[in-house]
Amino acid sequence: MRGTANTRRSFLISSAVGITATAIARPSWAANEEVRVAILGAGWRGGQLADAFSKARGCRLVAFADPDRTLSEAMAAKYSAAAHVDLRKVFDDPNIDAVVIATCNHWHCLATIWALEAGKDVYVEKPLSHTQWEGRQVVNAAAKSDRIVQIGTQQRSDPMQAEAKRFLHEEQALGKIQYVQANRLGPREAVGKRTSPLEIPSTIDFDLWVGPAANQPIYRDKLHYDWHWDFNTGSGEMGNWGVHILDDVRNVAYQDKVTTPSRIVAAGGRVAWNDAANSPNVHYALFETDSFPTLIALSNLPKGPGQKGGWSARAGKPIDGSSSGYVIVCEGGYYLGQRQQGRAVDLDGKTIRAFKGGDIVPLHVQNFVDAVQSRDAGSLNAPVEMGHHSTGWCNLANIGFHAGAAYDRDQLSSASSLDAWPLLIEEMERQLAPFDVTTSQLVSSPILTHDPKSERFVGEHADLGNAFLQRAYRGKYVVPQI
Repeated sequence: MRGTANTRRSFLISSAVGITATAIARPSWAANEEVRVAILGAGWRGGQLADAFSKARGCRLVAFADPDRTLSEAMAAKYSAAAHVDLRKVFDDPNIDAVVIATCNHWHCLATIWALEAGKDVYVEKPLSHTQWEGRQVVNAAAKSDRIVQIGTQQRSDPMQAEAKRFLHEEQALGKIQYVQANRLGPREAVGKRTSPLEIPSTIDFDLWVGPAANQPIYRDKLHYDWHWDFNTGSGEMGNWGVHILDDVRNVAYQDKVTTPSRIVAAGGRVAWNDAANSPNVHYALFETDSFPTLIALSNLPKGPGQKGGWSARAGKPIDGSSSGYVIVCEGGYYLGQRQQGRAVDLDGKTIRAFKGGDIVPLHVQNFVDAVQSRDAGSLNAPVEMGHHSTGWCNLANIGFHAGAAYDRDQLSSASSLDAWPLLIEEMERQLAPFDVTTSQLVSSPILTHDPKSERFVGEHADLGNAFLQRAYRGKYVVPQI
């Protein structure tokens, strides 16, 4: 039988001393032993992951934790598992081997660090972090532990991605890459705007739910899920769907040779809805690297008021890309990638090769479970540092929005010599017209220069960007420097 994990040290840590390999050298699992898994966060995503882990080979769900006891108890009953309100009960349980972190975004980093300190292996949902500073602390904590840490960007486990990379880079079938455009053009709805704060049910430990974030009154209509669109607890659409698409771009187009961009400029706004959220529902950014640039267009607006379906961004391409995917523009054609499928087309738009993906969530979950049993972190398809870098693109784009001032079309357009960039700006502006929105309701950033090695902004406007690299934490919920 494997040994039990050491009792974790106090969670009130304030320095790097807490995470070491002293913990918990665990022998390999016997062939018939199961990894005992707890799910932290019993909402929509927690339920999806519970289903996937319950069907994975070699593991068993044993506990759920959520500050909303109605959620944790319902999920625990479904899987005949223990129910907790406080995630620290899970960390203190020596009979739990691994945790799946499906909490709100603002909890991802602290929960991962506490889990590592307690000797647990970790599967943490994307985006990894709210800021690059706290993401780096998780990477450092994982490096100092002997734990397995996987990020939940499940496309990394799709065999199709390796095929696409061979096609583009080894076979050079489309020639040299010129740039990438990424899209997430998925309509959403307003979250409401109350005149009095949302009343929190007595079944929710709200202090624990808030955790590392600021304890602020909530004026939207729902507590759950819509926290995504409040920067206090979520990362907007850039961190919600953008991270999946940009992770694919880093993987397939850049082959992970680029960690984070060296120059960014961004624009956007929350327009048309007049609700209580503060993340942009229109957001676009230019990422410059030493290789080639990437553009991203995000919009939660429909084609027009009361219409169904999202807006379509062509940005000067002779072919439409996916509303949720990316186009790698090459000298000899285009690769159109999206979740679980892709196709290559020539300059005339003729498909010359199609790519079909696998069942990515079960594959990704199984990859994690297998790595836990083998103790081979090198076998992970999405190790934590990879997730840190991909999340970084989203964090930087959000900083561009936060650092934005009055919309400056000329400054935006001149940020790149790439013809597609001003064309994308024009298209993003054009979609606003049916909603009677003007660019005066948007913000835009100056060009921000970023050093991927130091993970800080440098040069002109550095202070403007660096002000958003770390957030303030609350009382006992402080992410420690490691």
